[in-house]
Amino acid sequence: MENKQTLAEKAVEQIAQEAAKKGQGKVDLDKITEAVLNVIDSYGFNQEGAYNLRLNGMAVCHGDSRHIRIVTKEDKPGIDIHISGEAKDEQVHIPVVMSREGVDVVYNDFYIEDGADVTIIAGCGIHGEGCSETRHDGIHTFHVGKGCNVKYVENHYAEGNGTGQKVLNPVTKIFVGEDSVFTLETTQIRGVDSTERENYIELADNAKLFVTEKLMTDDGQTAVSNMDVELNGADSSARIVSRSVGKGKSRQVFHPRAIGSNRCHAHVQCDSIIMDEAEISSIPEIDAKHVDAQIIHEAAIGRINDEQLVKLRTFGMNEEEAESVIIESFLK
Repeated sequence: MENKQTLAEKAVEQIAQEAAKKGQGKVDLDKITEAVLNVIDSYGFNQEGAYNLRLNGMAVCHGDSRHIRIVTKEDKPGIDIHISGEAKDEQVHIPVVMSREGVDVVYNDFYIEDGADVTIIAGCGIHGEGCSETRHDGIHTFHVGKGCNVKYVENHYAEGNGTGQKVLNPVTKIFVGEDSVFTLETTQIRGVDSTERENYIELADNAKLFVTEKLMTDDGQTAVSNMDVELNGADSSARIVSRSVGKGKSRQVFHPRAIGSNRCHAHVQCDSIIMDEAEISSIPEIDAKHVDAQIIHEAAIGRINDEQLVKLRTFGMNEEEAESVIIESFLK
C-alpha cells in the first residue's frame, strides 16, 4: 500500500504535468535544480518564451512563444516542437534534470519550417546522491526545412556524492533541408560515468553542417561517440571538429564517418590530449561514392606540450594550475 508521502508526490507531479500541458506560468524550482540548470543551460533558463523543463521524468514547466509551439506526446514520453518559418533569432530551451535514481527515456521531435532562424538549448544534468544508477536516454529527431538557420546546443553534466553510475546516452537524428545551415555544439566536461552518443545526419542540396564536440573524462569514466554524416545533396558540406581530454583511467572512443554520395565537401578533425593512464581511440572514416566528393580527415592524440607547461610556470603557476589553463584553452 502506498504511503501518504508517495501519494502526495504523485499528486504534485500530476498537477505539474497538467500545468505543463496547458502552459500555466512559472514554477518555483529547488536549489539543486537551479544549480544544475545554471551549468547545462549556458544561455540562461528563466521560464520565458518557448521552454520545457523535464525533471525526474516529468514535464514540470512549459511555455510557448508566438512562433514556437511545444506539444506533449500522447503515445510516448516526450514533446513535439513546432517552429514557424517566421521565427527569427529566437530560442527554445528544453533542459532535463535528474536528481533521483532511475532511468528516464524521452523522445523529442523538432519540426522546423522553411526559413526559420532558431537556437535550441538542450542538455541534461544529473545530481546523484544514491547508490543506484541514474540514466537519461534522450532521442532527438530534427526535421529541418529549406533555407533555415538552426543552432543546437547540448551540454551534459553530472555531480553528487552518490556511488551509483551517472549515465547519459543521447541519440540525435538530423535531416537538413536544401540551403539550410545546421550547427551542432555538444559539451560534456564533468561527472558523467558513462556515455554512448549516436548521431545520424543527412544533408540535402547545398545544406551545410558545422559540428563542434568537446569532451573530458576522468577516473574510470567511459565515452563512446559515433557520428554518421550522409552528404546526399549536391554542393552539401560538413565540418566536424572533435576535441577531448582523457584523464585518470578513463577511456574514449570517437568514430566520425562522412559519406559523400554527391558533389560535396567534408572535413573531419579529431584532436585529443591524453594524460595519466587514459586510453583514447580516434577512428575517423571517410567514404566517397561520387567522383566529385572531396572528403578530408585529420586525427591527433598527444600529451600536453612540456614547453607550454614551463612557460606558464614561469608566471608563478604550479603544474596542476598550468595544466588546467592549457586544458581550458584547448576545450574552448
